[in-house]
Amino acid sequence: MPHGSPRTSISQGEEPVPVTTYKVESIATVVGGHTRVQDDYQGGVQSVIRLHEAYPLETLQGIDEFSHLTVTWRFHLAQPEDVQLHARSPRGNAQWPAIGTFVHRNHRRPNQLAVSYPRLLSVDGRDLLVTDLDAVDGTPVIDLAPYFQEMGPRGSVRQPAWPGEMLVDYWRDAAERPEAGLP
Repeated sequence: MPHGSPRTSISQGEEPVPVTTYKVESIATVVGGHTRVQDDYQGGVQSVIRLHEAYPLETLQGIDEFSHLTVTWRFHLAQPEDVQLHARSPRGNAQWPAIGTFVHRNHRRPNQLAVSYPRLLSVDGRDLLVTDLDAVDGTPVIDLAPYFQEMGPRGSVRQPAWPGEMLVDYWRDAAERPEAGLP
């Protein structure tokens, strides 16, 4: 079996072989929008998710009926050496608790992937005009789907106080950034 291929059947008593590597290719690219990586002021910036020409236009048929998308993308400006497999305080702020790698939502995780839920404004051929996508110009998009409310969290959401404190300005309009003018 080729390395990274999923197993389709397991014989009785046989243990599944863990898959350690997958080949993933981008399906689209972010065009425009944010021009640099930043922690806050992500709101109000429009960008385009441009589907690669390898995919027929009909792969987007019906997407314009949805208000939001689920976008999986790669931190393409990060380096493998950015990964940190230890507990640390978010944004280096000692007022917040040291938390493990898989409790952070940044480029320091092993696969350097992110998931965002931008608002879909319009569709023009292969171009999906969105706002509130926290990826930068040139970001490879790994996967794209409409956001279904029914697939969102079930029940009440629980979290400690520090994410709310840390992200108080995350979706603040980019025009309000102290050095406004830079997306």
